[in-house]
Amino acid sequence: MSNDLRFRDFIGRRHPEHSKIHILEFPTDHGVYINGGRPGASKAPELIRAALGNLTPHAEHYQKHTDCLELTQFAGTIPCENDVEKDQLRLASELSERLKMGILPVILGGGHETSFGHFLGYAMSEKPVTIINIDAHTDVRSLKNGLPHSGSPFRQAIEHNSGCCKAYHVFGLNPASVSFIHYQYTKSAGFAYFDHELTAALIESKLKEIEGPIMITMDMDALNQAEAPGVSAPNPSGISKDLWLELAYLFGKCSNVTSFDLCEVNPLFDRDNQTVKLAALTIWKFLLGYSMR
Repeated sequence: MSNDLRFRDFIGRRHPEHSKIHILEFPTDHGVYINGGRPGASKAPELIRAALGNLTPHAEHYQKHTDCLELTQFAGTIPCENDVEKDQLRLASELSERLKMGILPVILGGGHETSFGHFLGYAMSEKPVTIINIDAHTDVRSLKNGLPHSGSPFRQAIEHNSGCCKAYHVFGLNPASVSFIHYQYTKSAGFAYFDHELTAALIESKLKEIEGPIMITMDMDALNQAEAPGVSAPNPSGISKDLWLELAYLFGKCSNVTSFDLCEVNPLFDRDNQTVKLAALTIWKFLLGYSMR
């Protein structure tokens, strides 16, 4: 046996029928284009998966971490055809089946339009859910010329006719990037906290308050651009990578968290794969947290 085993050596080791976590790739960025952002996020999922596969399990928590990995599957790529609405429905259909089976989906986006497809998985399953978003932006814009995009997913979820969005909470907002109207709208649906207010203790307390399933989405542009330069919308005043990774761990550890997505990595603007590697480490931390449930 090799003395240098990596994630890729453990993921998928058990029969698929025993898996508890499915990692799915959703290579979309047409919603970023519609929203006037920098396309390129569609290149991220396969790079994040590859970087994740190259990481080693936690040496101190080796048995728990590797047990979790053996219950995890790389479950493939959801085809995206630059029709945001159809792509989101395709993702939702894949997620709905997994949610019904009690499998926790981890979605590698893609632009943040990923998250409405993510939410639709709950709506298709008729499962009410609370959404927690770590993001520099509220992403509650209206549709543009009737088209969904990377800035509209949570308005769409809040107003969806299924009523499955119980609440929408966003943490890490950049005060210079959030309009008053969007801030007020978001607060009417749940909590809205700015980046300087965000702590691990705050997240822990809110997770304990929420009853029922929780959908997590983490947008890499919540991070300071010095630590995450390869994103769709660079953030000069974002949170630290240490806090970001601690949050990913807490989300993994919370038994009410039933799905997770990570969005807005843009490899076209990355530096030495810095942001891709940090995204992979985010999933590493989430899976470590899950192993501690």
